[in-house]
Amino acid sequence: MLLKSQHALRTTHYALRITLPFAALITFLGYVAPWVPHRAAGLVITGLDLAEYVKFLHPVRSGEIGIWREGFYLPLVAVSLTLSLIAYRKDLRYPWPIRIGMLILAGVAALNLLPPAWSPPLLMTPEFRTQTAAMVFCLGMAAISPFLTLLPRIVTPLTILILAVLALIWPVVHFLRILPAIESIYGHALTPGWGLWIMAAGLVGMMAGALIWRLEIIRPLRTRIGAELPRAVAKERRGAQ
Repeated sequence: MLLKSQHALRTTHYALRITLPFAALITFLGYVAPWVPHRAAGLVITGLDLAEYVKFLHPVRSGEIGIWREGFYLPLVAVSLTLSLIAYRKDLRYPWPIRIGMLILAGVAALNLLPPAWSPPLLMTPEFRTQTAAMVFCLGMAAISPFLTLLPRIVTPLTILILAVLALIWPVVHFLRILPAIESIYGHALTPGWGLWIMAAGLVGMMAGALIWRLEIIRPLRTRIGAELPRAVAKERRGAQ
């Protein structure tokens, strides 16, 4: 029974090590893939395009649809911070090539927060200040990734879970809100492209990885408490006598 339990724990831990970085990569690839497909490459809209694209939609410009355009960058933030949080975790024990690859992807995801045709003065304007701050924060987290291992074990999976939930719900819901406005420009009904579904699958994978990790942390803790509690109660009773 003990051997089976140990084998199950090793299997769960191995699945966790693979799931989180792979899901983050899938999320990023889906994000930069077509969300609005079209035969003409110039009319393809990716998740990365949406934060800028929505500014030019008539319902958004007129105020008919209120939207926080920076919310479309949440998948980039989730990918970057997740990889920075897990790269140096001692309990995950990633080899150096994998760590380097994760930090490179974390940096690439963060740098994609830059607006098109950017310049240093442009980054400090009110329009781009939020995404600039998010980019600097993500790059800073990647730079201090070795020190993020000092965070309590329970904090990291909870943070990843919250990031993945926000990065899935907000962009998808608001993309579907503006899709009719995009359809009016294209002149025909549109079906969300494969990039949206790939990104969603990646974020669900990140959620699953975070939940597996959290359960992996809590289960041994509960077992230890369950073993120590009867001894503590017995000791207290003896002291009372």
